[in-house]
Amino acid sequence: MGKPHVMLTWSASELAAAIRDGQFSSLDAVQAHYDYLDQVNPVLNAVVFQRRDDALREAVEADDAIARARENGTLDQLPPLLGVPCTIKENFAFVGTPQASGLLKRAHIINDHDAPTVARLREAGAIPLGVTNTSELCMWMESFNKVYGITNNPYDRRRTVGGSSGGEGAIIGSGASPFGLGADVGGSIRMPAFFNGVFGHKPSPLLIPNEGQYPAAKGEANRVLGTGPLCRRATDLEVLVRVLAGDQAGRLKDPASVDFSQLRVLTVTPERGPKMSADQQAARDKAVQALVDNGARAQAVDLPAIDKAFDIWSAMLAEADSENSFSDMMFGTRNPLRGIGELFRLMVGRSPHTLPLILLATGERISELAPRRHRKLVAMGEALKAQLHELLGDDGVLVHPPYPTVAPKHYKALWPPFNFVHCAIFNTMQVPSTSVPMGLDSNGIPTGVQVVAGPEQDHLGIACALALETAVGGWVPPWTA
Repeated sequence: MGKPHVMLTWSASELAAAIRDGQFSSLDAVQAHYDYLDQVNPVLNAVVFQRRDDALREAVEADDAIARARENGTLDQLPPLLGVPCTIKENFAFVGTPQASGLLKRAHIINDHDAPTVARLREAGAIPLGVTNTSELCMWMESFNKVYGITNNPYDRRRTVGGSSGGEGAIIGSGASPFGLGADVGGSIRMPAFFNGVFGHKPSPLLIPNEGQYPAAKGEANRVLGTGPLCRRATDLEVLVRVLAGDQAGRLKDPASVDFSQLRVLTVTPERGPKMSADQQAARDKAVQALVDNGARAQAVDLPAIDKAFDIWSAMLAEADSENSFSDMMFGTRNPLRGIGELFRLMVGRSPHTLPLILLATGERISELAPRRHRKLVAMGEALKAQLHELLGDDGVLVHPPYPTVAPKHYKALWPPFNFVHCAIFNTMQVPSTSVPMGLDSNGIPTGVQVVAGPEQDHLGIACALALETAVGGWVPPWTA
């Protein structure tokens, strides 16, 4: 693949400024990203539907709006992302695009409206190039489904991109999109960001609306699901969160206000949950040291309940979202025998579903068979949440692995299947978390950390991401690796 245009290394904020200043046009920026997308997407299978004609038309309209503003002296009144290309996760409603969410029986659905977050990005001037692949029903960490197939990692096509926002992670990590929209109920922003070497932010509950997604979160599950951005440069995190938050943007404090001399950087000691590889251990230690070098204080804490992270997450998620049923969405029934039958269909190549979702649908009612154990796990989770909130306060962050290893080979995540809990547990703890790249391992595969902050302290994670990008370098374009 050829070396891409230099603008494909820039942040969305830099692109917007350059377009406003006349260094190049929005049409140039959109076309350059499409040109590179044409090179990488046949290998990655990340963008599963393109809206090229509409995007190029919108770029011309953006250039016309900029020309009028320049003539009228109103450039400072333009939307903050005017003319900048981006991508959208396919499970969001976006007019004129599909919303299968990896479910074969939804492959015919074309949206007639925009989700609130999609609308806010477009109102801010962003120009979506297309929509990106997910796992089936957005509930597994391998972005593979029977509608679009599997998405490959830009650093090694044999490896996973994560899920469910894996298409976003892959296309942004490749350089063919500066930022995108994702959602995260168990790591679905942070793991794709990590596996593909870019930044991602899961916000505090309801800072950014979740409406317009399929599957939809209901009731308390809305506080577990987090909608947020993935981007190749940390400098875009704040502006994207503010745009996506809309009338809630005032809840995001200024990352520039963070005094690192007053910041506590926590690590879980002894190590709990799935054990980190040497590369991930080194990434965590490097991140902690960089923040300490910036003035912060390191603090070791023990969270024994993390050893039960998967059980706690599963129980608390089931408690929060008892209305939704994956079995209903897939099979039209909650009878677990239907899932068992589907396993046999899969074995003979006749199922329209993927193995992880069949297993999920078959086992999702297990908690009903052991109500006492379920209640005990929920109580453990509530106790852990209270402990974590107290430990973090308004001046602490927890530096933690998003996954125990770098991106595994395709399908390897099925065993052991629960390593994603390093991310998932923090959804049920209802705290913000920011995924930060920490360079490449000896094989050229991204390493990284997540920075977890207390409720409503999203600015702390973003400030740490900015500091770590400066200290370590952030996203490493695959063509330079």
